[in-house]
Amino acid sequence: MQGIPSVRVEGGPLERGRQYGESARELVQRSLEAYEGVFAHYAGWDWPTVSERALRYVAPIEAVWPQYADEMRGIAEGAGVEFADIMALNTRTEVLFAAKAAHAGTGPALPPECSGFAALPEATADGGLLMGQNWDWLLHSVDTCILLEARQDGAPDFVTVVEAGLLAKAGMNSSGLGLCTNALVCGADRGEPGIPYHVVLRAILDAETMSDALIALQQGIRSSSATYMIGHTDGLAVTVEAVPGDHTQLHLLFAEDGVLLHTNHFLAGIGAAARDVSPWAFPDSPFRLDRMRRVVRDAPAFSVELAERLLADHANYPNSICCHPDARYDPAERWATVASLVMELDARVLHLASGQPCSVPFARLDYSDFLAKPSPVARRTATTPAH
Repeated sequence: MQGIPSVRVEGGPLERGRQYGESARELVQRSLEAYEGVFAHYAGWDWPTVSERALRYVAPIEAVWPQYADEMRGIAEGAGVEFADIMALNTRTEVLFAAKAAHAGTGPALPPECSGFAALPEATADGGLLMGQNWDWLLHSVDTCILLEARQDGAPDFVTVVEAGLLAKAGMNSSGLGLCTNALVCGADRGEPGIPYHVVLRAILDAETMSDALIALQQGIRSSSATYMIGHTDGLAVTVEAVPGDHTQLHLLFAEDGVLLHTNHFLAGIGAAARDVSPWAFPDSPFRLDRMRRVVRDAPAFSVELAERLLADHANYPNSICCHPDARYDPAERWATVASLVMELDARVLHLASGQPCSVPFARLDYSDFLAKPSPVARRTATTPAH
């Protein structure tokens, strides 16, 4: 749809990965070619160095979630590339943002990656839970993005908008859970081996409940900072700001007036030791957040229409919520909104714009059938007697 191809997979982890790699082979290979230049430009590393460093993350992943390592092995096999190549794609955040934090004040600017929201039922026009975000990233990803649709045994089915070769990004699952995300960076982002960001995202999409999602975030040692905005059709939502480390380095933020908003800087106190450098790395982030707050404050209720208008906003252009390439930057350092999505969790409907939502219309994608698998822990219905 609109330039974002869909890839549908099923079966066990290795088989799903093979199907993914085979279906997206050309895009995976195109992504690898692009990131070879990206790693060299931002980190100064050649591909053998990147691959060697990426393989250091295999042991931490397999210690907690070996099935996701198997998925990546399947992607590599299906795409006809090396396992280390797929690992490199799935650790791109750790490589790039650690390099940025380690060289504060020098080097090229990194793309800020995302403005997101969640609106609880009491704040929405139709009483449903809405979530969404813009995904802002390097321009090559416009041509390597896919809509991954996964059926799996023993876990929820899910859909996610993601770069070809990566495990997951923003999306929703058949148990009524939705996920949005923002990049963050602090002084603790040193690229130490741990659970990579995109593996954590994949694990959250396997969650049946909000507490399952939080448990996933508590597993192992996370390698990088990030925001995980998680919502559920039970009418719950939370933003988790994660600093590299274990379960003690998670900071939870809850809705104000029924709404959660987040861009690319920490809002919780993370402590002096972590040293938040996000406003320096992403100086547009505070202004995008302020703009989102004012647009939402002035609206009578949160709706799909408001969400689409919010994500198309141009205040502080070109580094606005709807992001456009900045001609003042080196071509290798320009970014834009790659995809924009709004999720109606109760209806299992995804509104997706392939590119900047100011000029690309949102397509309404109904996943009510695809994401219809009952959750084994679904809440009681009105006809179920309480005990």
